[in-house]
Amino acid sequence: MSAAIVAACLLAPATASAASARVAALQVALRAHGVYAGPIDGLSGPGTSAGVRRIQRRAGLVTDGIAGPRTRRALGAQGRHPIGSRPLRAGHRGWDVAALQFKLEMHGFPCGTVDGGFGARTTDAVRRLQAFSGLTADGIAGPATLAALSRSPVRAPALRRPIAAPLGDRYGPRNNQFHAGLDFPAPTGTAITAAASGRAIFSGYDDGWGLTVVLDHGNGVHTRYAHLSVAQINVGTAVNAGTQIGRVGSTGHATGPHLHFEVTVRGANADPGVALGLY
Repeated sequence: MSAAIVAACLLAPATASAASARVAALQVALRAHGVYAGPIDGLSGPGTSAGVRRIQRRAGLVTDGIAGPRTRRALGAQGRHPIGSRPLRAGHRGWDVAALQFKLEMHGFPCGTVDGGFGARTTDAVRRLQAFSGLTADGIAGPATLAALSRSPVRAPALRRPIAAPLGDRYGPRNNQFHAGLDFPAPTGTAITAAASGRAIFSGYDDGWGLTVVLDHGNGVHTRYAHLSVAQINVGTAVNAGTQIGRVGSTGHATGPHLHFEVTVRGANADPGVALGLY
């Protein structure tokens, strides 16, 4: 995989998305008030609008479903602090923290639950973004860090589909968390192959991912193959695209047999579906 190809992929604009950090922050605030039970996906749909109207009725406001300044005030602490109004750091809570968390996740730096609370996992995600962007990794989200989040998310180079199986869960928001890869449901024992040429840098059990293989494809591009029943490659082994590296299982935190497949570029998660040409 040449450096020129990878550089071109890193600079390519990401697929446009209708998801909004402002809507995600609103959804977090509505959840905190018990008037919204949908996903924190940044998409303004009927559930979000219905939650806003319920808050407005409670506060004696016009029930137009639009989260204007008065509705934001009715949301209390969860409606305060527009993003960019203060440097964000551990211990902060509010609308701006929820928006920050959503932006981090959409840019490939998952931070656990999107809940409007700046805790240890959000601090770690900010530091990873800062390191990726060439900033001082202090874990404080000031103007330079927010500016980095205004750029397009990273994209990975073209990859080969690692399994002959249908696509299940996609990359993106899931409930109030983030699914950082693709899931391919398949029977236990189904063959899994390398998505590109590279070298194994991990092969073994890795917490919730269970039995896992990670390949390094050069130029900062890694692929992860998780929940395996069998790993058929050792650390340091070189492989070609299409080489069998393992078999499907349900090890780790899996609800059934499937391959969880991730792609990272210099430490940032990228949407594998784009790299595989699935959408």
